[in-house]
Amino acid sequence: MEDLPARLQRDARLLGLDVGTKTVGLALSDVTRSIATPYETIRRTKFTADAKAIAAIAAKEGVGALVIGMPFNFDGSEGPRAQSTRAFARNLAAHVDLPMIFWDERLSTAAVERHLIEADASRKRRAEVIDRMAAAYILQGALDRLRNLAASPP
Repeated sequence: MEDLPARLQRDARLLGLDVGTKTVGLALSDVTRSIATPYETIRRTKFTADAKAIAAIAAKEGVGALVIGMPFNFDGSEGPRAQSTRAFARNLAAHVDLPMIFWDERLSTAAVERHLIEADASRKRRAEVIDRMAAAYILQGALDRLRNLAASPP
Protein backbone atom coordinates (compact mmCIF):
# COMPACT_ATOMS: atom_id res chain seq x y z
CA MET A 1 0.00 0.00 0.00
CA GLU A 2 2.79 2.43 0.88
CA ASP A 3 4.37 2.07 -2.59
CA LEU A 4 1.14 2.41 -4.54
CA PRO A 5 0.93 6.22 -4.92
CA ALA A 6 4.33 6.35 -6.63
CA ARG A 7 3.14 3.74 -9.16
CA LEU A 8 -0.01 5.65 -10.17
CA GLN A 9 -0.45 8.31 -12.81
CA ARG A 10 -1.93 11.60 -11.64
CA ASP A 11 -5.62 11.04 -12.45
CA ALA A 12 -5.67 7.25 -12.36
CA ARG A 13 -8.67 5.73 -10.64
CA LEU A 14 -8.70 2.64 -8.45
CA LEU A 15 -11.03 -0.29 -9.09
CA GLY A 16 -12.18 -2.22 -6.03
CA LEU A 17 -13.12 -5.90 -6.31
CA ASP A 18 -15.18 -8.02 -3.94
CA VAL A 19 -14.51 -11.50 -5.29
CA GLY A 20 -17.16 -14.09 -4.50
CA THR A 21 -17.85 -17.57 -5.79
CA LYS A 22 -20.83 -16.44 -7.93
CA THR A 23 -20.17 -12.74 -8.48
CA VAL A 24 -17.48 -10.07 -8.48
CA GLY A 25 -18.62 -6.74 -7.08
CA LEU A 26 -16.85 -3.71 -8.55
CA ALA A 27 -16.42 -0.19 -7.23
CA LEU A 28 -14.62 2.76 -8.79
CA SER A 29 -12.83 5.69 -7.20
CA ASP A 30 -12.99 9.23 -8.49
CA VAL A 31 -9.85 10.65 -10.15
CA THR A 32 -8.77 12.34 -6.90
CA ARG A 33 -8.96 8.93 -5.19
CA SER A 34 -11.20 10.28 -2.42
CA ILE A 35 -14.56 8.57 -2.88
CA ALA A 36 -15.47 5.00 -3.78
CA THR A 37 -18.68 4.47 -5.73
CA PRO A 38 -20.41 1.13 -6.37
CA TYR A 39 -19.95 0.37 -10.06
CA GLU A 40 -21.19 -3.02 -11.26
CA THR A 41 -21.66 -6.66 -10.34
CA ILE A 42 -20.26 -9.26 -12.70
CA ARG A 43 -21.95 -12.67 -12.63
CA ARG A 44 -19.08 -15.12 -12.76
CA THR A 45 -19.01 -17.44 -15.75
CA LYS A 46 -15.74 -18.65 -17.23
CA PHE A 47 -12.65 -17.03 -15.75
CA THR A 48 -11.36 -15.70 -19.08
CA ALA A 49 -14.66 -13.93 -19.78
CA ASP A 50 -14.69 -12.45 -16.27
CA ALA A 51 -11.07 -11.28 -16.61
CA LYS A 52 -11.78 -9.69 -20.01
CA ALA A 53 -14.78 -7.84 -18.55
CA ILE A 54 -12.65 -6.49 -15.69
CA ALA A 55 -9.84 -5.53 -18.09
CA ALA A 56 -12.31 -3.71 -20.36
CA ILE A 57 -13.76 -1.74 -17.44
CA ALA A 58 -10.27 -0.88 -16.18
CA ALA A 59 -9.25 0.41 -19.63
CA LYS A 60 -12.50 2.32 -20.19
CA GLU A 61 -12.41 4.05 -16.78
CA GLY A 62 -8.70 4.92 -16.65
CA VAL A 63 -7.91 2.58 -13.77
CA GLY A 64 -4.35 2.62 -12.46
CA ALA A 65 -4.55 -0.18 -9.89
CA LEU A 66 -6.87 -2.81 -8.44
CA VAL A 67 -7.82 -3.12 -4.78
CA ILE A 68 -8.94 -6.67 -4.11
CA GLY A 69 -10.82 -7.54 -0.94
CA MET A 70 -9.02 -10.27 1.00
CA PRO A 71 -11.33 -12.42 3.12
CA PHE A 72 -9.08 -13.11 6.11
CA ASN A 73 -10.40 -15.23 8.96
CA PHE A 74 -11.26 -13.34 12.14
CA ASP A 75 -7.92 -14.37 13.67
CA GLY A 76 -6.07 -12.88 10.68
CA SER A 77 -5.18 -16.22 9.12
CA GLU A 78 -5.94 -17.17 5.54
CA GLY A 79 -8.50 -19.87 4.88
CA PRO A 80 -9.81 -21.41 1.67
CA ARG A 81 -11.62 -18.22 0.58
CA ALA A 82 -8.44 -16.16 0.92
CA GLN A 83 -6.48 -18.76 -1.05
CA SER A 84 -9.17 -18.67 -3.74
CA THR A 85 -8.94 -14.86 -3.88
CA ARG A 86 -5.16 -15.01 -4.23
CA ALA A 87 -5.54 -17.52 -7.08
CA PHE A 88 -8.11 -15.24 -8.75
CA ALA A 89 -5.66 -12.30 -8.52
CA ARG A 90 -2.76 -14.39 -9.82
CA ASN A 91 -4.79 -15.51 -12.82
CA LEU A 92 -6.19 -12.00 -13.37
CA ALA A 93 -2.63 -10.61 -13.55
CA ALA A 94 -2.20 -12.45 -16.86
CA HIS A 95 -5.09 -10.41 -18.32
CA VAL A 96 -4.77 -7.06 -16.52
CA ASP A 97 -1.37 -5.36 -16.42
CA LEU A 98 -2.02 -3.18 -13.36
CA PRO A 99 -0.69 -3.14 -9.81
CA MET A 100 -2.90 -5.12 -7.42
CA ILE A 101 -3.13 -4.74 -3.69
CA PHE A 102 -5.12 -6.76 -1.21
CA TRP A 103 -7.28 -5.04 1.39
CA ASP A 104 -8.76 -6.70 4.48
CA GLU A 105 -12.45 -7.18 3.80
CA ARG A 106 -13.50 -8.76 7.09
CA LEU A 107 -17.08 -7.78 7.91
CA SER A 108 -17.50 -5.61 4.80
CA THR A 109 -20.53 -7.51 3.53
CA ALA A 110 -22.04 -7.61 7.02
CA ALA A 111 -21.57 -3.84 7.44
CA VAL A 112 -23.14 -3.13 4.05
CA GLU A 113 -26.03 -5.51 4.73
CA ARG A 114 -26.68 -3.82 8.08
CA HIS A 115 -26.69 -0.42 6.36
CA LEU A 116 -29.13 -1.63 3.68
CA ILE A 117 -31.45 -3.11 6.31
CA GLU A 118 -31.39 0.20 8.20
CA ALA A 119 -32.26 1.93 4.93
CA ASP A 120 -35.25 -0.44 4.67
CA ALA A 121 -34.05 -1.99 1.40
CA SER A 122 -36.00 -5.05 0.35
CA ARG A 123 -34.33 -8.46 0.28
CA LYS A 124 -34.44 -8.38 -3.51
CA ARG A 125 -32.82 -4.92 -3.65
CA ARG A 126 -30.14 -5.95 -1.13
CA ALA A 127 -29.28 -8.99 -3.27
CA GLU A 128 -28.96 -6.77 -6.35
CA VAL A 129 -26.55 -4.23 -4.85
CA ILE A 130 -24.69 -5.87 -1.97
CA ASP A 131 -21.64 -7.09 -3.93
CA ARG A 132 -20.83 -3.76 -5.56
CA MET A 133 -21.56 -1.91 -2.32
CA ALA A 134 -19.20 -4.27 -0.46
CA ALA A 135 -16.58 -3.51 -3.14
CA ALA A 136 -17.11 0.22 -2.48
CA TYR A 137 -16.73 -0.37 1.27
CA ILE A 138 -13.44 -2.21 0.66
CA LEU A 139 -12.18 0.42 -1.78
CA GLN A 140 -13.12 3.29 0.55
CA GLY A 141 -11.03 1.71 3.31
CA ALA A 142 -8.03 1.60 0.98
CA LEU A 143 -8.63 5.20 -0.19
CA ASP A 144 -8.80 6.39 3.42
CA ARG A 145 -5.50 4.61 4.15
CA LEU A 146 -3.87 6.25 1.11
CA ARG A 147 -5.08 9.66 2.29
CA ASN A 148 -3.67 9.01 5.79
CA LEU A 149 -0.32 7.94 4.30
CA ALA A 150 -0.15 11.16 2.27
CA ALA A 151 -0.98 13.26 5.34
CA SER A 152 1.57 11.68 7.69
CA PRO A 153 5.15 12.97 7.57
CA PRO A 154 7.82 10.51 6.31
